[in-house]
Amino acid sequence: MARGGADSYTARMRKATHRARTALRKSGVDYFRGDGSDWIALAGLLLTVPAIAWGTILTPVWCAPAALVLPIVAGGLLLRPASLLALYAAAALALIVESLVLGPYTEGPARVTPGTVLVVAACGLFGLLIAQFRARVGVPWRRGGTMLFDLRERIRVQSALPRLPQGWHREMALRPAGGQSFSGDFVVAARTNGGRTLEVVLTDVSGKGMDAASRALLLSGAFGGLLGSLPPHGFLPAANGYLLRQDWDEGFATSVHLVLDLDSGDYELLSAGHLPALQLQAGSGRWEEKAGEGPLLGVYEGAQFDPVKGTLRPGDVLMLFTDGLVEANDRDIAEGMDRLTGEADRYVGTGFEGAAWHLIEAVAKDVNDDRALLLIRRRP
Repeated sequence: MARGGADSYTARMRKATHRARTALRKSGVDYFRGDGSDWIALAGLLLTVPAIAWGTILTPVWCAPAALVLPIVAGGLLLRPASLLALYAAAALALIVESLVLGPYTEGPARVTPGTVLVVAACGLFGLLIAQFRARVGVPWRRGGTMLFDLRERIRVQSALPRLPQGWHREMALRPAGGQSFSGDFVVAARTNGGRTLEVVLTDVSGKGMDAASRALLLSGAFGGLLGSLPPHGFLPAANGYLLRQDWDEGFATSVHLVLDLDSGDYELLSAGHLPALQLQAGSGRWEEKAGEGPLLGVYEGAQFDPVKGTLRPGDVLMLFTDGLVEANDRDIAEGMDRLTGEADRYVGTGFEGAAWHLIEAVAKDVNDDRALLLIRRRP
């Protein structure tokens, strides 16, 4: 019985090992091919090459030899470099056939001139560069066009604010630099402590736009996992340690962590080199700065972050924002914050509904920097 049990165990282990090796081999093939083979696209494009050559010979008025750039350009966007070389060989053969059949004395658009050859060759060179770039970064040939869109949507979903109980209003607006789709500013938020506490982290990664997008995506995922998994005072030290472990050349970031009690309105702000928040006191109508103490994230180990406390009473508003909203070459931050609060006063009567986006438009519409603004209001 013992020998039979051992043999059975050995057989099961061999089967499991074989399945693991098969799965690994398949995953390796899929990775090399880019989520599937490109033979269908290659076959379709190879068929278009003789069709274009035949059309050039029969109806040169409607089909010029330079039309061969069409499958070449499409191949650069769809094929792997190895497959693209086969397409180029077919296109070169088609040009040779066209020149032999039409002859050097043919007049009109059907004539295969040195200029035609140069145009086709130049398009082939650009197509090959594009294909090599996609192969180097591992972009799938069929889904490469959607990868960046998927990354942008992931950042957008991670920046969504949770629903708040009745009596609270929140909104967030984010505008990347240069009209791009990616930003170095991001927000992660969660309701913790059984839903009675709102925790929000607004972070500004060094750099802007596409330069900071990859780091912002990585940090937003990491910060989203840390938020709510640690005590509030442990979040920024853990985030600081995470950035230090990345060892980036330009790896620092500023961040502000809001911990808001949704029952009482009491809150704490912990800052890592971030700009102060602004609170509107409904009773006096004045804006007050709320600034925690702490260094930038990713600068040195053992950093401490001292919170500042406050309370949101009915009618009060708290604004968190990044420096792109208030800082510009022609003005300092203090002037930018005064301009922001002046524009924000216009929305007191409307309860700040839809104010976040309009404030960015009014204060920093043409600023070439990432801009983010978070508004939290306790309704009267």
